[in-house]
Amino acid sequence: MKLTPKQKKFADEYIKTGNATQSAIEAGYSKKTAQVIGAENLSKPMVKSYIEKCMAEIASNRVMSYTEAVELLTSIARGEEKETVVVSTPIGVEEVEKEPDTKTRIIAVREILKRYPNNDKLVEQQIRKISAEADIAEANAREVTDNGTANEIRVIGFDRRAEEDERS
Repeated sequence: MKLTPKQKKFADEYIKTGNATQSAIEAGYSKKTAQVIGAENLSKPMVKSYIEKCMAEIASNRVMSYTEAVELLTSIARGEEKETVVVSTPIGVEEVEKEPDTKTRIIAVREILKRYPNNDKLVEQQIRKISAEADIAEANAREVTDNGTANEIRVIGFDRRAEEDERS
């Protein structure tokens, strides 16, 4: 059995407001009987089923799906997703859009790889190597002096350790 137009209108209003009496009035039922009709409509299996179906649909649209999550992580890892940051300039501040930094991209790659069962040791070692390189680049950036020249930081044995990690 299908819902009548009034029952459907009642159910749609009830989904919006959560108030059975007001929904019955909005659906066109008499104000005198709205409270009773509202309660009756909520007890009818077809009306109840329709409301539950609509509420489930609303809830599923609010939650990110697995595919959406992996797509977002992928766009972050590729540097396609931009974020707005406030930057200080000689004349004040301005908002600038920038790509995610290397560490954020690495974290996104790790999160993607967790979702695939064939995640092997070679991939983990490559990520460790990239992470170490990012740490070195960050340390180099911190060593920039006030006049804009960079102090060289030598990391002795880094390449040898990275090669050893890849072999094991």
